[in-house]
Amino acid sequence: MTRAILTLNAGSSTLKVALFPEVGEVPLATGLVDRIGPEAVLTLVDSHRTPIPAPGDLTDHSGAIDAVIGGFRARWPGLELLAIGHRVVHGGADRKTPAKVDAPLLAALEALAPFAPLHQPHNLAGIRAAMAAFPGVPQVACFDTAFHRDQPFVRDTYALPRAFHDEGVRRYGFHGLSYAFIAGELARTAPKLAEGRVVVAHLGSGASMCAISGGRSVASTMGFSALDGLPMGTRSGQIDPGVLLYLMQQKNMSATEISDLLYKKSGLLGLSGLSNDMRRLEAAGTPEAAAAIDHFVYRCQREIGSLAAAMAGIDALVFTGGIGENARQVRLAICDRLAWMGIEVDPARNAANERLISPDGARTQVLVIPTNEELVIARAAAAIARRDR
Repeated sequence: MTRAILTLNAGSSTLKVALFPEVGEVPLATGLVDRIGPEAVLTLVDSHRTPIPAPGDLTDHSGAIDAVIGGFRARWPGLELLAIGHRVVHGGADRKTPAKVDAPLLAALEALAPFAPLHQPHNLAGIRAAMAAFPGVPQVACFDTAFHRDQPFVRDTYALPRAFHDEGVRRYGFHGLSYAFIAGELARTAPKLAEGRVVVAHLGSGASMCAISGGRSVASTMGFSALDGLPMGTRSGQIDPGVLLYLMQQKNMSATEISDLLYKKSGLLGLSGLSNDMRRLEAAGTPEAAAAIDHFVYRCQREIGSLAAAMAGIDALVFTGGIGENARQVRLAICDRLAWMGIEVDPARNAANERLISPDGARTQVLVIPTNEELVIARAAAAIARRDR
């Protein structure tokens, strides 16, 4: 019999899964459903990189989850799940720690779906699918907003009448599981640096940055929703509210049409007219693709400066996420105009994708650290399973 912890991390266009043993932090199996939809590809392998067959319908998140669970059940017929941990994008204003899912919590998380419409429904679909497939197994929700929940009022509010903040219109911040992992990894491997001022750039289909001082979130580019801040794969990022008023009043666009525009038709896709995938844009060579990349780089440079200002300085810049970990030329371009902050990149180290890509002796260290949200989720799920035994 195999006793394990299952993690499900449903993103806007991906599903990451991992199966962790009861003891130890090296997964028994990992999987990724990339580009969920008609062109989806499922890669599911065990710890020896042996493929695990998992046929199924990958056109939506629910089908992808069913396929993955079916593959694991076939590979480990005696599989006993101790807990299933889920990434949940929005936990609301007060949830600072992972929580065991029950009916009241599920209802509360459903009520938050309008705050994160591109993610929350998929996260909750994952929870429901897992509950149906494994009745009686504890389901543990781990919140992307939790890492940012200790910020003071002045960093948490918008300049609206105070009543809106009290009703929940505030800066939540997201990608907290990724930032929690990076903060923990720095504390483990570079404790002195972890005590300092770090900007972490989580760059992927969803992209954000976070200022972390002494291991705690100080500021984030994302605010009330996962639309704010950097341009992303299909999301606009920061936009003047006057643009939205213009679209409503002059273009007669409905709230649904504007939502569709901002969440699904903007960002790298909208700018390039080609793709939301940085890999395709780098290979395309069209003026529109190049302009989309240049805009992304420019916005990253601006936000790094803003976050450094929030900490009154910067000791390290960490790249993570799909783009941050792999797009070498994008990293190089982002750092190109930041020498005034002590940020330099060694081209050879960057090309080799080394962990430290700044030159020896640089005032500000630049690192590439692969994130591991699944491990953060597995640790939390295992802890709650042990607590409830």
